[in-house]
Amino acid sequence: MPLTPVHRHAWNLSPAEARALQAELAPRVEPADRFGAIALVAGIDIGFEGGGAITRAAVAVLRLADLALIEQAIARRPTAFPYVPGLLSFREIPAALDALATLASAPDLLLCDGQGFAHPRRFGLACHLGWLLDVPSIGVAKSRLIGRYTEPAAERGAATPLLDEDQVIGTALRARAGVKPVFVSIGHRVGLASGTRLALACTGRYRLPEPTRHAHRLASAG
Repeated sequence: MPLTPVHRHAWNLSPAEARALQAELAPRVEPADRFGAIALVAGIDIGFEGGGAITRAAVAVLRLADLALIEQAIARRPTAFPYVPGLLSFREIPAALDALATLASAPDLLLCDGQGFAHPRRFGLACHLGWLLDVPSIGVAKSRLIGRYTEPAAERGAATPLLDEDQVIGTALRARAGVKPVFVSIGHRVGLASGTRLALACTGRYRLPEPTRHAHRLASAG
């Protein structure tokens, strides 16, 4: 069953209007677990073509039990929002919604290549997309947008809090022994402990989770 938005808002916004909308919608994110069995995970990544003129969204649906690829989709649409740090979801989500709407399977979890709660206004891409669709979601980013952390121990699965002042906004997770951590933050309907556990469960031989690793290859393929 294709995913379609449960909640909606205008997309033709200025950066100032987009920041105000993030502040308005952030309290609507559910930071605790509200999900059932997780069988299918959709990894989402975004690329651009034509020097940024076209947004290319890729979705890869994997079975959590064995990380086998079940389905994939790509959608393209003209890029309508400028590149503004902290507002990437307004640039990227419209194409991601197009790709998700073409799926034959219904994922139980959205795994976004980017931030969720670990965002200046606590409403990064994983929060935004999860709230729009009312689907459990988490963000797993390759780098920090904000916050500080202590380096996790070297073994796989080691984790330390990502902090903004005194607030825990995510987890620095060693997804593979001896490599740089990834940064997990909640999106919607998934608490941080569960999000960290699920991010690790989605990770195989590489640093990045398999769903977003597959999606990245689709999003960036020539």
